[in-house]
Amino acid sequence: MKGDSLGEFEELVLLAVCGLGTEAYANSIKNEVETHAGRTYNLSAIHASLYRLEDKGFLSSHMGDPTQKRGGKRKRIFRPTNMAIKALKKSREIRESLWQNIDLATFKMAN
Repeated sequence: MKGDSLGEFEELVLLAVCGLGTEAYANSIKNEVETHAGRTYNLSAIHASLYRLEDKGFLSSHMGDPTQKRGGKRKRIFRPTNMAIKALKKSREIRESLWQNIDLATFKMAN
């Protein structure tokens, strides 16, 4: 394993993988991240992040069955590891802890 920390984009990708379950392959992950982040991403950036997360031990993958829709090509399906779940929980706890220190009433929000 190269590292145990998650970058912001890696966290988004990992959360998408967790939410998609057995449908977590590159294109569906890209669509999920784009939907929730409200911006577009290059598929190659998704692939790079997926393989980096796999190298770090946060994801495992296997080749799915070939489908007619894909002309007989198989999809690489990704699954989070236990280490990924622990890292996501830790990240969430840190963010929630930091949010508790912020008094939003003291900030003037721009309209």
